[in-house]
Formats: sequence, structure tokens, C-alpha cells
Amino acid sequence: MARVAVVTGGSRGIGAAISKALKAAGCEVAATYGGNDEAAAAFTKETGIKTYKWSVGDYDACKEGIAQIESDLGPVDILVNNAGITRDAPFHKMTPQQWHEVIDTNLTGVFNMTHNVWPGMRERKFGRIVTISSINGQKGQFAQANYAASKAGDIGFTKSLAQEGARAGITVNVVAPGYVGTDMVMAVPEKVRESIIGQIPVGRLGEPEEIARCVAFLTADDAGFITGSTITANGGQYFT
Repeated sequence: MARVAVVTGGSRGIGAAISKALKAAGCEVAATYGGNDEAAAAFTKETGIKTYKWSVGDYDACKEGIAQIESDLGPVDILVNNAGITRDAPFHKMTPQQWHEVIDTNLTGVFNMTHNVWPGMRERKFGRIVTISSINGQKGQFAQANYAASKAGDIGFTKSLAQEGARAGITVNVVAPGYVGTDMVMAVPEKVRESIIGQIPVGRLGEPEEIARCVAFLTADDAGFITGSTITANGGQYFT
């Protein structure tokens, strides 16, 4: 039977590319989203991948949403924690709300989703969990103390959980993209974008499909010896 995969934030940008890649790999894919109904409907029409709407920052909503997916498609074998937001501000201007919104989605949301699929994966002795972190979770970034903290936290979470899941056949890994040509990045002023590209040794932005291929590799059945790892896909901009 096909593996069932859930991709949070899976109807746009990098998440959409991941959803498509996992479907192409033979998975039954469910893509979650938080707010853009129009984009989700267009994505489903284009790909045939069903979308589900809830906030990953809400534990009960995650529990109910996963139960619905499992009722529709079957037990979840693969979870890709891709949903993420930014609320950028220099730290002296950052509000508690900006801090909590980012932490609640980017870090607590990873806990909420993973906690609700973990027991089933342990019981079935198989699971693949991949969380999308960021180059800025590895090196930090001006005006992103909240975002960098959340994405660094995702890496620590992964390293710890990998040790717990290993004996149960569950792998837990991270993909940390650099700057990728998503709508968000392409919307920045051209001069800023050129400055960013100037810092990338390969001389270009990444493509969402390049990140998706990393995820497809880590979630495959035969990737069982790779766990607790971080794949840095950033064009050589930062080495760890």
C-alpha cells in the first residue's frame, strides 16, 4: 500500500513542491494549510492532492485534523513539518505577540503535529519525520531573533527525537534551506534580492523542487540509516 504523507503548509511554495514530489514518489499525500483558501483550492485542482485547513499552533486542531486524514487516507507514515511564518523586527522593537506567533507556529507547531502521529508510528514500527528549518536557524539573522530561535529549536528537537525513535524504526531529520525562489523571496525589492544572491556561492536562488528532492530522499523506505541529520541546502552560503 502507498505510504500516507502529511505536509504542513503543503499547498504553497516549498510545501507545494514537497507535496508534489511525495505524490510522484507514490505516496498518498494530504497537504495542510492555515489560511489561504483560494490557493489551497487551486492547488487541489491542479494536483488532485486533498487539502485540510487548521492552525498547527493549535494542539487540539492538529489532533482532530490528523484523525480526519487517517480516516480518509489511512495511518500517517510520513510527516513533513513545513508550515512556518515570519514576524520580523529588530529585537528592541519586537513585541511579545511577534515572538509568540512565530514560536507557536514554527516550533510548538512541530511539537503539536509530531506528538499526534508519534504513537501510531511507534506502534507500527515505521515513521519518517522531516522538519523544514532554515539557514537562519543555523547562523542567525538580523531582525529575526524569533524566527532564528524557532528554527534552531526545530534542529534540537529533531536530534533529541531521533534518539527516541531509532529503535522503533522512526527516522527524524531536518532540511535547512537557504534562500529559495518562493513568492515571498521574489516579492522583496530587486536590489535586496541581488544582494542576497551575491552572498550565495552558486550564484542563484534555490528552487522549491530542490528542497523537495531532499525531503523525498529522507522519507523513502530505504533511508532508514539516516536519522538526526540536517541537510543544508543553501548553495554554499553557510557551512555547518
